Amino acid sequence: MPGISRDYGSVLLGSADQSSRSQRVRIQTFLTIAIVTANVIGIVIAICLVLFGIPEPSFLRRDLVLINFLAVPVYIGVALLLGVVVGTASTVKAVRWSIDGEVPSRDDARRARRAQRRLVLLQGVLWIGGAGVLGLLYGLADPELIPKTVLIILMCGLVVVSIASLFTEILLRPVWARMMQAGLGMRGGTVRSRAFTSWFIGTGVPLLGITFVVLFGAIRGETSSTSVLISVSVLAVIAGAVGLLTTSLFVWSITGPLQSVRAGMAEVRGGAVDHDVDLVVYDGSELGELQYGFNTMVSGLREQERLRDLFGRHVGRDVAAAALRSDPELGGTEQVVAVVFVDVIGSTTIAEKRSPTEVVALLNRFFAVIVDATERNRGLVNKFEGDAVLAIFGAPVALDEPATAALTAAREIADGLAADVPELTAGIGVSHGTVVAGNVGAVQRFEYTVIGDPVNESARLSEVAKDDPRHPVASARAIGAASPDEAAHWSLLREMTLRGRTESTPVYRAQ
Repeated sequence: MPGISRDYGSVLLGSADQSSRSQRVRIQTFLTIAIVTANVIGIVIAICLVLFGIPEPSFLRRDLVLINFLAVPVYIGVALLLGVVVGTASTVKAVRWSIDGEVPSRDDARRARRAQRRLVLLQGVLWIGGAGVLGLLYGLADPELIPKTVLIILMCGLVVVSIASLFTEILLRPVWARMMQAGLGMRGGTVRSRAFTSWFIGTGVPLLGITFVVLFGAIRGETSSTSVLISVSVLAVIAGAVGLLTTSLFVWSITGPLQSVRAGMAEVRGGAVDHDVDLVVYDGSELGELQYGFNTMVSGLREQERLRDLFGRHVGRDVAAAALRSDPELGGTEQVVAVVFVDVIGSTTIAEKRSPTEVVALLNRFFAVIVDATERNRGLVNKFEGDAVLAIFGAPVALDEPATAALTAAREIADGLAADVPELTAGIGVSHGTVVAGNVGAVQRFEYTVIGDPVNESARLSEVAKDDPRHPVASARAIGAASPDEAAHWSLLREMTLRGRTESTPVYRAQ
């Protein structure tokens, strides 16, 4: 279905139907890029803070050359290599079941969740290690550099950890999707926690930095407004850039699930509740619960539609629609209808010479002709009575000329049976008059039907029609109530007293 996306909220993550190899390459590649990007951002921020944000005490001194241009780059290289290689390798190993397309166990799900946390925490540990190692090295050269070194590295470490957390939460969506598809659930970061993380990086950390700039200036006795302005401006620029990034990540993390639900709702409003409307549930927050809830709703609608279809097949579409519009009750009302009764000739002989399976197949072909002709003329097949059929015209949906519709259907049935089911012949009788149409039975179980003389008369007329099954017969009341064009297709056969009656009935036959 074109309106439903089968990806994980981004084309970068591929679709839910992608191959295992493609998923592995995507996960490992984008995790590597994400971790490198987060750390590079942290390193750039650290350099900006060292040079401009918190300029004093200065690192640009001759006695710090080896530390600045040897120790720092070496530690950054080693830490970055460990963070990327060890972190991504252990994470990919923990989610191998997802990459291989296997159904996860609860232990697999727990390992995957722990691996994601370890990947993020590893970045934090490496930055904390950097604060300790570089703080010690700079402290050996000048103890006054320790607070600045540790503060800057820890602040940047918080930024890196937060960005890495947002990145990995998004990039591991295919894994979360398989966990939730397996019914294991996955409670990841909430929308609130993601919003707080975005605020903390873009606002909280810069405010903390500004506070320490002023504090360091006060401690060192430096209150130059120009120095403070430069420092605050640098921190503001950093806050704007990082805040834009984290806000974009936050928006990315919530718009994907919301857009998928929105697209799904549009399809449901359009009347589609088939299998393709199901969403890929990949978010571990409340948004994932929203996706799951949508799928549950669609499943319920699909089941309801299936029951509606079955109900309509059993009792007739019009009866089902009327029942669904209002609360059906026992009893009925008088209505003027036309009735067609079709009865197979020689059903006992047919059953004797054929197997039960063959008889059922033959009867189904026989019934199909009657149903098609009846529905084509806006009638209702009310009953399948063994090898007989009762069709009603004018109830429950009123017709302007029910007799015309019934007589037309009777002729079409006769032609259809002769052409499509030559193995069977049937008598077809048509009557017209007032009946009681409604629900008959008990409160626990009832059915829609019509009761009245026209029903009995049509059954008796079908017996007369068995003398020449090629021509349906009808009562004078049905012919009189039909349109002139339809009545012209019928001619008087004779007057006769039908079985069970005391008065004679003019009987007409289709020409």
